[in-house]
Amino acid sequence: MLVVVGILIFFFGLLFSIAWHELGHLATAKMFGIKVTEYMVGFGRTIWSRKKGDTEYGLKLIPFGGYIRMIGMFPPKKDEEYGRTASSSPFRAMIDDARQMSAEDVTPEDSHRQFYQRAPWKRIVVMVAGPVMNLILAVGIFAAILMGHGINTPTLTVSSVSECVLPANAPDTQKCPPGAKPSPAAAAGFRPGDRIVEFNGKPFQSWEDLQLEIRQSKGSVPVVVERDGHRETLNAALMQTERPKLNSTSEYETVGFLGLSPTSELVKQDIGGVVSTIGEFVGLTAQKIVELPQRVPDLVSAIFGGERHKDSPVGIVGASRLGGEVLATEQFGVDERVILMFNLLAGVNLSLFVFNMLPLLPLDGGHIAGAAWEWVRRGFAKLVRRPDPGPFDTARLMPLAYAVSLIFIAYSLLVLVADIVNPVTLY
Repeated sequence: MLVVVGILIFFFGLLFSIAWHELGHLATAKMFGIKVTEYMVGFGRTIWSRKKGDTEYGLKLIPFGGYIRMIGMFPPKKDEEYGRTASSSPFRAMIDDARQMSAEDVTPEDSHRQFYQRAPWKRIVVMVAGPVMNLILAVGIFAAILMGHGINTPTLTVSSVSECVLPANAPDTQKCPPGAKPSPAAAAGFRPGDRIVEFNGKPFQSWEDLQLEIRQSKGSVPVVVERDGHRETLNAALMQTERPKLNSTSEYETVGFLGLSPTSELVKQDIGGVVSTIGEFVGLTAQKIVELPQRVPDLVSAIFGGERHKDSPVGIVGASRLGGEVLATEQFGVDERVILMFNLLAGVNLSLFVFNMLPLLPLDGGHIAGAAWEWVRRGFAKLVRRPDPGPFDTARLMPLAYAVSLIFIAYSLLVLVADIVNPVTLY
């Protein structure tokens, strides 16, 4: 029952995130006098709508996104507006159809309220407002959690010592098989509760720095620990073994291995810590989005029974299922489960921000790039006293936009199938 409740809560959280994104576009478009005919959450058949002023607000059947419809997204043909002849193209029908759809809601009395007529900077503001709304929501959630609750931060105190060396992909609960080699930490005599003071002659202030040093080290290394109020020096013979790369569960590298796990404690962050942590989240999210094409073989393998990695891409179905799993788990208290769900929702909004800023049509970033190029082109023409080149015709990029859309749809369907037949699990 809790799984279902968690799924529903997270699902509606995602719908709110989509509506919040589109609200950014809507508010700024209206602010600049652009006519908006539709504000919709979802795609496909309309299941509810209400018209207020110029705009129809509604919900559609397929809840995998949303949109607002502004009139005059593309400028008219140059041969119509500037007396020039448009070049022929095998994609001309596709371009003309997009232009016609953009202009079909334009009436004589609204002819001055078209999107393409606004200054490039205003169009940039309208298009960037949607992703920024997701960023604001993500930052607000993360800041509230980081400053009010804190973040689990690993310390230099040992929580557990691995008894033996297991393969990198072995389950955490697997016991040491007969004949397995003891881990370097066990062989050196480490105990839970030891606080690491020095490693190889260097003092450390954080577990992250110590972890990097361990992974880069080889051979016998002296380690000073504080135990029962006094210091002892343990000599650890590090092993070279294959382990997942930091911030990844699917890519491996050969590193130094000791066999320790740290304790962690909740540490509330100040403004500087919040900015730094969210900056790391943004960088990691951007890295994961860049790696999306590399995930295709893993997704295909997962569909046909292969392993589904924990950092595998998920869609709205997979994310909602994770939300249900978080709420239903008994591993944490109720407050920790709620915080985990909000962390997950904030991460989704951060992904929406980064993804939509990619400079590709039909994403917001594609329209931003087109308006920015027009701004530069018009500024240069004014500087060298040449005639105004007019608005940049993004309609000519529609063949590319359709191709990108097909790729996105195919990828989304691939993720959807993987989420259904072999979902990502947290534990």
